[in-house]
Amino acid sequence: MYKTLNLSHDIKMIVSDFDGIFTDNSVYFFDENNKVKKLSFKDLMGVSVAVKNNIKVGIISGEKSKEIDYIAEKFNLEDIHQGIRNKLPVLQEIMQKYNLKQSEIVYIGDDVNDIECLKCVKYAITVKQANYRVKELDTIQITQADAGDGAFREVVDNIIELKNHD
Repeated sequence: MYKTLNLSHDIKMIVSDFDGIFTDNSVYFFDENNKVKKLSFKDLMGVSVAVKNNIKVGIISGEKSKEIDYIAEKFNLEDIHQGIRNKLPVLQEIMQKYNLKQSEIVYIGDDVNDIECLKCVKYAITVKQANYRVKELDTIQITQADAGDGAFREVVDNIIELKNHD
């Protein structure tokens, strides 16, 4: 049985930061007006698998990027919030919108602006490359996969595995 994280089959939604989770935190500049971020198809497939299995996916990012717009459009995601500095109120609104308990939502984040959200949910997940303050949280779980190389997919696969063995 593939299982790297301690999660639950009751999880109904995954909310994630973007940079440092879906990306490796790198930005490539071609000129002052053109920058891109590398995305892994592992993580994009993770979004697809989650959506096909009726697990809602949301993104709360401190930045705005066309890569987030691409994911939102490709997978018809409605809970996409960009340019958000104080993420906790947005997470709480999402939880209220879907009437989700703390045990029905996973939050994935990697930096200090994610800490309040990570503390708000039962299932708090980060990556190995996360800020040390995030990795020191009492309830934090750390993926085996790296940021931008399957970390989001690892979370999805763990939840699907649990749901398939009920």
